[in-house]
Amino acid sequence: MKSKYEIIIYWSDEDNAFLAEAPELAGCMADGKTYIEAVQNVEIVIQEWIDAAVALNREIPTPKGKFRYA
Repeated sequence: MKSKYEIIIYWSDEDNAFLAEAPELAGCMADGKTYIEAVQNVEIVIQEWIDAAVALNREIPTPKGKFRYA
């Protein structure tokens, strides 16, 4: 699955891993030993976030793209 949500990826020395965040979805974040692994993991977490929101009857934000969430 390729989401339409913006993903921010960066290296964390503290975690010794790449971190990937989907800032439009509160708390939606994943990590990985490689850049690609972090992206793959956050795609899974995005879908899980959406599935949980549907199950809880919560609003799912429309993807807005680059820095429009701030």
